[in-house]
Amino acid sequence: MKENLDDIYKIYFHEIYRFLLSLCHDHHVAENLVQETFLRAYLYIENYKGDKVKAWLFTVAHNACIDHYRKHNRTVIKEQSFFLPLSDKRKTPIDTIVIQEEVREIVSLLKDLPEKHKYAVLLHDFHGLSYNEAAQVMNVKQPHFKILLFRGRQAIRRRKGGEK
Repeated sequence: MKENLDDIYKIYFHEIYRFLLSLCHDHHVAENLVQETFLRAYLYIENYKGDKVKAWLFTVAHNACIDHYRKHNRTVIKEQSFFLPLSDKRKTPIDTIVIQEEVREIVSLLKDLPEKHKYAVLLHDFHGLSYNEAAQVMNVKQPHFKILLFRGRQAIRRRKGGEK
């Protein structure tokens, strides 16, 4: 499986980077955490037995981030276009501007959420992991994950409703 790690890196690098960037709020820290994630993946890929590589990589990234912030005791969202694909030639400049505004709004809504609610929303709603996969990444039971996701979405709705 180690020979496939190059392919895995190419496929998931940007998603893992955006996920970590959204959590750590620092480009350089996110880069270091991506390197740490793929180093850990390289070291432990032989122990990995499953077909959900994406969920496993998000788990490795999440754990690397937790380890990092245990040392630094802080996690915040980076206000950048981490939700946007890096190159989508089908979008016009106006589409890109609209999406960037939506991302800014979402980032501001997520900014003050409790960490577990923020992780739940990011993993499921923005990175497309299933309930089960996201629950595994967060190391919680699926019913608990659904509660965290519900509460995160509910807080976003309240904040969005309060702005208007």
